[in-house]
Amino acid sequence: MNKLLVVIDYQKDFVDGALGFKKAETLEQGIYDKAKKYLKNGDKVLFTYDTHFENYLETREGKNLPVPHCYINTEGHELYGKLKEFVGVENTFHYNKNSFGIAPADMLKISKDVGEDIDEIELVGVVTNICVISNVVTFQSQYTNANLSVDGTLCASFDDSLHDKALDVIESLGVKVTR
Repeated sequence: MNKLLVVIDYQKDFVDGALGFKKAETLEQGIYDKAKKYLKNGDKVLFTYDTHFENYLETREGKNLPVPHCYINTEGHELYGKLKEFVGVENTFHYNKNSFGIAPADMLKISKDVGEDIDEIELVGVVTNICVISNVVTFQSQYTNANLSVDGTLCASFDDSLHDKALDVIESLGVKVTR
């Protein structure tokens, strides 16, 4: 059985940087341990990076969330804490994305790089009600026969109510959610 762990945007700016929040800090060890377990079992781990450029404030997202964050080639763009250890490790994949979810063209590249024969996909990361839910839909659309799950204990939002609501919506999409 081929498994894939997707770690959504666990970057410095979302943990203790420009858009950081306390709950995000508590996820580090759990995400790290889960990624280690996947790799030890011969499975794959994919990391997404929210990625912006100097024109961010001119974009639709920037106009609605006018907080510069995750600019490419900055410390805030990097994986947070111990997760940096996974950069360059075999069976890990790292993808920049310029929006909440991965673009369709990039999903095609991912399915070529990671493989189309993925049976199970588990998602963790931040922010539950923005990027996590967006990527659940994206992966569900690309991997129509894979079983998807979200470990809600390893996801977080700056708003606990929106976190819970997002998990409810994710469950309504037929995705297994651990709470």
